Amino acid sequence: MCGIVGYIGKRDTQSVLIEGLKKLEYRGYDSAGIAVYTNNGLKITKATGRLANLEHKLEDAPLVGNAGIGHTRWATHGKPSDVNSHPHTDHSKKFSVVHNGIVENYLELKDELISQGYEFVSETDTEVISHLLAREYNGDIVTAVQKAISYMRGAFALGVLTEYEPDKLVAVRQASPLVIGIGDGENFIGSDIPALLNYTRKVYILNDGEMAVLTKDAVELMTIEGNFISREMINVDWDAVTAEKGGFAHFMLKEIHEQPKAYRDTMLGRIDESGRRIILPDLHLTEDKIRSINNVHVVACGTAYHAGLVGGAVIERLVRIPVMYDVASEYRYRSPLITPETLVIVVSQSGETADTLAALREAQANGAHVLAITNVVGSSIARDADDVINTLAGPEIAVASTKAYTSQLIAFYLFSLYLAQVRGTQTDDEIAHMIAAMHALPEQVESMLANVDAIKVYAEHIAKHEDLFFIGRGLDFAVAMEGSLKLKEISYIHSEAYAAGELKHGTLALIEEGIPVIALATQESVLEKTVSNIKEVKARGADVLALTHEEHVAGLLKSVDQAFAIPKTLSILTPALSVVPLQLLAYYASLARGNDVDKPRNLAKSVTVE
Repeated sequence: MCGIVGYIGKRDTQSVLIEGLKKLEYRGYDSAGIAVYTNNGLKITKATGRLANLEHKLEDAPLVGNAGIGHTRWATHGKPSDVNSHPHTDHSKKFSVVHNGIVENYLELKDELISQGYEFVSETDTEVISHLLAREYNGDIVTAVQKAISYMRGAFALGVLTEYEPDKLVAVRQASPLVIGIGDGENFIGSDIPALLNYTRKVYILNDGEMAVLTKDAVELMTIEGNFISREMINVDWDAVTAEKGGFAHFMLKEIHEQPKAYRDTMLGRIDESGRRIILPDLHLTEDKIRSINNVHVVACGTAYHAGLVGGAVIERLVRIPVMYDVASEYRYRSPLITPETLVIVVSQSGETADTLAALREAQANGAHVLAITNVVGSSIARDADDVINTLAGPEIAVASTKAYTSQLIAFYLFSLYLAQVRGTQTDDEIAHMIAAMHALPEQVESMLANVDAIKVYAEHIAKHEDLFFIGRGLDFAVAMEGSLKLKEISYIHSEAYAAGELKHGTLALIEEGIPVIALATQESVLEKTVSNIKEVKARGADVLALTHEEHVAGLLKSVDQAFAIPKTLSILTPALSVVPLQLLAYYASLARGNDVDKPRNLAKSVTVE
């Protein structure tokens, strides 16, 4: 998730671009840059770090002109650096492009362009686009853009300028958001509406497979095939704060709703075109090394640790390698048994978690190969690990993690299937079957997000309580721990998660008349046993909400007070669905108690001290 802006008109372009990028910095903040068509041709200034660094550069050498594009970056290909920052150009510096998304086949396109004599300077997928534009240009930038994108697979929103046609700004949308702003003698593009609100409230929303050609006096909408489109203009009545949150009341709710996109983005480019194999082209872990692994350690903190509990169980089930779990703050102090045949997987949303970074270094010092699963390219953990799988959730603003957690699950599923593929522990058909089920997950999450009324009502009910319990078995227990943490983090209700089979070992003493218990019952292999545990708490007066598959709701309602259904998927994939209603439950309970949902007390987004 990055932010792009563009302007063509009568104002000082640099100021418009910088103001627009400030409104989009929540979409990415590891680098920023602008390209402006000046009296001396296309000129570009970019800087690593927050937008303020770019502003400081421009104070000394402003870019003066009336057309330009800008970008604030959340890195996906290539570490944060000046050279990897956008805008990108071709070798002649006649074409400039900003890009939000992923060019899935950029490596093969890059190899082809290099063989044709084009020279690359960055590590990004975006630079491929600028060279394609240069190759395909034959006097018409619109045709060149259409030809370039015909070679590209993936997700992209583009802003394109060329020195050859300074009176045009071209915008394209394919699976990444893009908005066109309409002014008087000026027009705009932006990833989100907030970038435009200081200048106009009249917008067109581009749909996938559409593009726009902007001049200062007109906007033409068309399909990427060149068929012109007529569309009604929208008048935006949001205030700036609401617009920044995409119309949602809080960033947390927005990020919960962004999960289907995060699922798709994290899978993008990591499944072959046949849908039957996993491809992890950036992985340095050789197949021989994979075959030599005899144990796995999963190390993380908080929500990332809960993702690791699911991920480790998936590795054991699919790959048949023993997995040990540890919270990062304890790992290095207990002298873990590590050998060169140990694979250590560290998980961190920020890539800066101090305890996890220390655990990574301890593992490497003892000869282990370390794989990091993180959401921030170029973070300390990403730099120091031997291998990295970047989740592609984009920036997460709310303190309570939602889309970062579920993207970590997707990364674990992909990696586990890749290990199984190399080691031959799953057949080709079994792998293809699971991949097909993974492809269905985003739409299944969308279906749940469209039906939240029952969750809202139950959240208002539990908001009146001070204690609550979650129970579950197997993967359900791992998800119960995350659901409990979410509730505690933002509602401040005391909550505990227990393995349902452990209830007899003391926990039942805590069950009192009317106390809420949330029972996860999605795992078919232990469903009967889970129902028995539900009856135990119900017999002692608990008010029980069950979370289960649609087909089991009727049966469970004989034993519980309420039941919430999740769509049917493979048992091993249910955590990617069952956690979503628990996130919503925490959100609405916090709301009902009048708390600051996005900034809960005493918590920080990234824990960078031990």
